[in-house]
Amino acid sequence: MSLADQLTERRTASAQNLPSDVHAAMMNATKFLKESGIEDAAPKAGEKLLSFELPNQNGDRRKLEDLLQNGPLVITFYRGGWCPYCNMELRAFQLELDAIKAAGAGLVAITPELPDASLSTTEKNELGFEVLSDVNSAYARELGLVFTLAEELRPIYKSFGIEVEQHNGEGQFDLPLSATFIVNSDGTIKSAFVDADYTYRQEPSEVVKALG
Repeated sequence: MSLADQLTERRTASAQNLPSDVHAAMMNATKFLKESGIEDAAPKAGEKLLSFELPNQNGDRRKLEDLLQNGPLVITFYRGGWCPYCNMELRAFQLELDAIKAAGAGLVAITPELPDASLSTTEKNELGFEVLSDVNSAYARELGLVFTLAEELRPIYKSFGIEVEQHNGEGQFDLPLSATFIVNSDGTIKSAFVDADYTYRQEPSEVVKALG
């Protein structure tokens, strides 16, 4: 089953199972974010991607320039291991990891989760690629990808058992948009997928085709 099909199933189940007022609040927040124009400020194909130096899930620091020495790099941003849509995406990328490597490229994920939380996400999803911690969403903010989780959604998330601050740090409710970039070895963005609706992600098989 494709990632798109999995995400559609999840969206349908949420619409059917959530209380109508809760579902409406979540949909309204997404609609507001989509209409804010935040997607327009995101990096675009043909631009140089801003450099980063971030710790991976084991605490080792990684620089963009070093990662690009081995060839093109696929970078995908996710909100956290508490997000079911994110976990679906990460597992889908894991299934395509060999194909990405065969195309001569690398793969990393970037998240606002603290390293301990990103390590748990890595282990839970049995990921064979690095997850980099963008503490306080500082790097994603520089890229124009960050939004703050609406206050009216925080008690809703808490009712789901989602404690965002436990993953991101005290007082941290900033999250990245759904975004995936293919970056050429010279740092230029080859392709960019950005969506303010977190229930939509780029199909990893499309990323593999774009690398070809």
